[in-house]
Formats: sequence, structure tokens, C-alpha cells
Amino acid sequence: MSTVPPTVPAVLVLEDGRIFRGTSYGAEGTALGEAVFATGMTGYQETITDPSYARQLVVQTAPHIGNTGVNAADAESRRIWVAGYIVRDAARRPSNWRSEQSLDEELRDQGVVGIEGVDTRAITRHLRERGAMRAGIFSGAGALSDDARLIEQVLEQPAMTGSRLAEEVSIDQAYVVEPAEHGWTGEPVATVAALDLGIKAMTPTHFARRGVRCVVLPATATFDDITAAGPDGVFMSNGPGDPATAEPQVEVLRRVLDARIPFFGICFGNQILGRALGFGTYKLPYGHRGINQPVLDRRTGTVEITSQNHGFAVDAPLDGPVQAPAGSYGRVEVSHISLNDDVVEGLACLDLPAFSVQYHPEAAAGPHDSAYLFDRFIELMLTEKRTGTTTPGTTAQEEN
Repeated sequence: MSTVPPTVPAVLVLEDGRIFRGTSYGAEGTALGEAVFATGMTGYQETITDPSYARQLVVQTAPHIGNTGVNAADAESRRIWVAGYIVRDAARRPSNWRSEQSLDEELRDQGVVGIEGVDTRAITRHLRERGAMRAGIFSGAGALSDDARLIEQVLEQPAMTGSRLAEEVSIDQAYVVEPAEHGWTGEPVATVAALDLGIKAMTPTHFARRGVRCVVLPATATFDDITAAGPDGVFMSNGPGDPATAEPQVEVLRRVLDARIPFFGICFGNQILGRALGFGTYKLPYGHRGINQPVLDRRTGTVEITSQNHGFAVDAPLDGPVQAPAGSYGRVEVSHISLNDDVVEGLACLDLPAFSVQYHPEAAAGPHDSAYLFDRFIELMLTEKRTGTTTPGTTAQEEN
């Protein structure tokens, strides 16, 4: 007969002095990071294993978390990346035929400190009004420390602005995902070199299911490393940190654009394309995190419900097209915008085979409105392969 674990006190401390008290969830100890909230009502395992959440304390706005347990198949990467986890009502026991263990056990096994029994609605409202901020979860003996000292510990950690994290979450060695591994029966239709800036497992899977051989490279890969893979296109993934610190990746992308190699970027990759073209980036007050973010495709008028996880955005003119501020990259336009706050959600180069989106077309556990973007990129690669050039004055999207 299972026993109920003893209740261990825990406290969430925000940098502005706001304090929330609850009980320990997952590992016991101290977790420091940026407090952010995620609005998805499902997909908590995919959330915590998303490398883009590195060094962040994630507040789940959905009140019940852990109901379906966890399993190895649904992990989006090799480990849990959230620095800490904040929930209101943790499931007492999982109930799902795919469950292999409870979320609480998984958090403990990987040393991730969490807190439950706090008012996540109040925390979310506070972060929406004051912005994402440094925070700390302290459980066990740490929760009993003097509040002033806990606030000091929170304030001693670096802010997310200026943080360079992609290299910390990336792989050390390249690997290849072959189409045959995911049911493709013919010869590969193309090869893509994908820079892992915090890539999720579903990205190479989407390429492979469509017959594309995916060579996944570390975040430190050079242009020579990319060309050595013999790619028909280059992809840059999602990832954590401040895009202003990604100058090495920006310079690599500029060489890709100069060589007219087709390019597709998502999330962090969208921000890197923006910076490569000469636009700036800036930190959002509290970011977009969840699987219910509405985005408008400005050409078609189509609204996509998207999965997002970003705290920074590209600063580009919404009324375009405009000349790219840097280099000889021709015209560029903002192709997609957020319907919540008009944040740039996509860029399209008009004179180069390159485009990007701020959201996640590979989304797991969903939604899948944007999965067609993989097909669009594949068609772009094949068109370039056949002709060696795109039609002047059109975008990659319009050609497809």
C-alpha cells in the first residue's frame, strides 16, 4: 500500500518582494530563474522538456497538472529543462494507459524543484501586470529562511536579458535523422542542415516524415560545417536566451543568405534572421507561452492557432515591404503578426529564398495548424534545387 509523502513547506519569491507559500513538488531544494507563465491546458511534459525554457520557472495556468503522468515517448528532448515548476493542483496519482510514472517522480528523478498549492491565477496576473521577473523556489529548510534573505538570493542571479543559453542546451556532436526511421519508404527528397539552438525532437521527425534527411548540428557549427553536410536548405531552431547574444549564429546565417541557400527559421531562428537582416530585437513584458496563440497570415487573411514560447521579438516595421537594413539582402516584409499584441510573428525575404516564423509548426501536443510550413520549405528547397534561383519580386511563400 502506497503512503502519502510528508508535506514539505515551499515558497515562491519574486524579485519585487511578492511571496507565495505552498508545498514542495518534485525535488526539494532551491531553484532560481525567470518566472514566466504558460497557458496550455495540455502538453505539460512537452513544456518542461522544451529547451527554450532553460533557466525559467514555469507557472502553469491550467489548474490541474500531472493527471496523465509522463512517458519517455512524449519528451521533446533528452531531459527536463525548466529550472523550476509551479502548479496549483498537482495530481495525486496519474491515470493514463501510456503513463510510465508520475510527474512528481520525474521531477524528483531529474532534480527539478517545484511548488504546488499556490494561487497560479494570482501569480499570472502579477506577472502580466509587472512583467516576467527573476524569482526563486525554496523548499524544505530553505523555505524557512528569512524572507529578506530569500529576496537577496533572487536578486543576485542574472537577468534573462543578455543571457547566452543556446550553446548550453545544444548537442555536442552532430547526428542524422533519416527518413526511413519515420516510415518513409523512398529515397530522401532533400537534405537539411538543422542548427540545434534548443531543437525539439518533433522538428527532425516532421522533416523525416516528409522524406527529408535531417543533419542536426551543434549551435557552435560554422558555415563550413553546414556546407560539409551537403544541404539543400538550412534550418535554425527554437532556443532560449537573448538573441542579441547570438552574434556567431547571425554571422553564419548571413553567409547562408549570401550563398542563396534556402533558409527556414522558427522562434529563436526567426529572431536570428531578423538580426541577420539588420533589424533589432527586444524583450517582451511577459512573452508568449502556450498552445493557444492566434496569429494572422497577412497575405491570406488566415488565422492560425499556434504554439509559442518566446520572451523576445523582432523589431521590424509592420508596414512593408522594406529594404533589409543590413547587407544586400533586398526586400523583406513582416508576413505574420500576433492578434493579441501585433508582435512580429514571421518574416519573408522577397529577393532571397528565406522565411521564418516566431511560433512552433512542429508543436506537440499541438495545435497542428502550422505544420504545412515544413511542406512550404521543402518545396522551396526543391525549387531552388531545380532552378538555382527564385523568381525576383516574389516571396518563398508566394512561390509555393
